[in-house]
Amino acid sequence: MSNPAERRYAVVVPVKPPAVAKSRLADLGDQTRRRLVVAFAFDTITAALESPFVEVVLAVTDDHELARGLVDLGAAVLPDGATDDLNASLEQAARELHRRRPDLAVAALCADLPALRTEELSAALNAAPANKASYVADTDGSGTTMLVAPDIDRFTPRFGPTSSAAHRDLGAVPIELADIASLRLDVDTREDLDAAIRLGVGSHTAMWATGLSL
Repeated sequence: MSNPAERRYAVVVPVKPPAVAKSRLADLGDQTRRRLVVAFAFDTITAALESPFVEVVLAVTDDHELARGLVDLGAAVLPDGATDDLNASLEQAARELHRRRPDLAVAALCADLPALRTEELSAALNAAPANKASYVADTDGSGTTMLVAPDIDRFTPRFGPTSSAAHRDLGAVPIELADIASLRLDVDTREDLDAAIRLGVGSHTAMWATGLSL
């Protein structure tokens, strides 16, 4: 294993307000779309909190109702101080985590991984190299679902279109494990949601996805 067993992480999870997130799920109806946004975040963060490699999860959101629910799950919450720039928000949150827990490595995790399995997240964190940044590409290989850095100085998020190449260009290396499909499957479309349901979503998403004709 490339990652010492004693290594622990602080995980940043940016969560867009349900009012504006996941516009490509709008055909499911506004209420269902909003509920799914919340459910995705709850299932993602629940899976992360259960990993033995994760000491703290910091959710970044400006939605106060959502924030209360995430605190109830066991996450810490930080208001989004750079709402127009995801990567700036992640860097700000990572610096705050480093201030609180300078002993922890840092990871940024997408909030739309409703099928995420704790053991697959743990395997990826355990495989992350100790001397450089690394990342997990999404299912189609162009995006990024998780960025991992051994320290704050090597945490340089470039989430967005073609982020996999952007992270690689900055020196991050891909975490290429065979059995982490749930960590790669971020949900943006109905087809993605269908795939996540087939893989097996968490309890919060299952509650709202039941009965959808996908």
